[in-house]
Amino acid sequence: MMLRVQDLHFTYNSHPLLAGISFALERGQLLAILGPNGVGKTTLLKCINAIHKPTRGAVLVEERNILSLSATTIARDLAYVSQKNEASRLTVFDAVLMGRTPHIRWRMGTKDLNMTEAVLRSLGLATMGMRYVDSLSGGELQKVCIARALVQEPSLLLLDEPTSALDLKNQVEIMGLIRRVIDEHHIAAVMTMHDLNMALRHADQSIFLKNGVIHAAAAPDEVTPAMIEQVYGLPVRIHHLDGQPVVLPKT
Repeated sequence: MMLRVQDLHFTYNSHPLLAGISFALERGQLLAILGPNGVGKTTLLKCINAIHKPTRGAVLVEERNILSLSATTIARDLAYVSQKNEASRLTVFDAVLMGRTPHIRWRMGTKDLNMTEAVLRSLGLATMGMRYVDSLSGGELQKVCIARALVQEPSLLLLDEPTSALDLKNQVEIMGLIRRVIDEHHIAAVMTMHDLNMALRHADQSIFLKNGVIHAAAAPDEVTPAMIEQVYGLPVRIHHLDGQPVVLPKT
């Protein structure tokens, strides 16, 4: 098992935010963490990455407890793409190259440069290597952040709202890119999302958070209208279009 979260609890300022979270994920799988604002989706993602230290429980990546590993070791195995990524006056090439930092002891080497070039090519970013990050569109910046995560050579990719603030075309491109990265690199990925339809279209499994616990866990074809209504407080219908589930609010 690539990722195993066992009975995870997290408390902040004496207020319990997560309680008894447990799930598992294999290589080649994408898990979507779903639920309304404020239920702890990003908090859970940060607990998996040891940015937050759980109050109780364990996060195991290939049977190693993340909480017992050094920050450098975690960075070699887990790559985190946050929801808000600051644009900087770095070139795209240099920004992506920074993802090699956990693997570098003294200085950048030929392997680091070659890997950066290869990732840029594979993600269709080779022609913008010398552009400055602060000149990029939102979709281009998100691709650069994913590229930087990939050069870390992670086993597990964590993405916080990867399509937030993007137009429809870029949402489709980014989700297609994430799916391709998982399949081609044979890694696992966990993402938080608000867009139910994007999640059901691309994720292998989804967990729905409510009141700090997992209210439901399901594959796309197992998600029910009742499940969504209980979590979001909104009656919905689920139709199928070209074999894909589509969630629509009842009117």
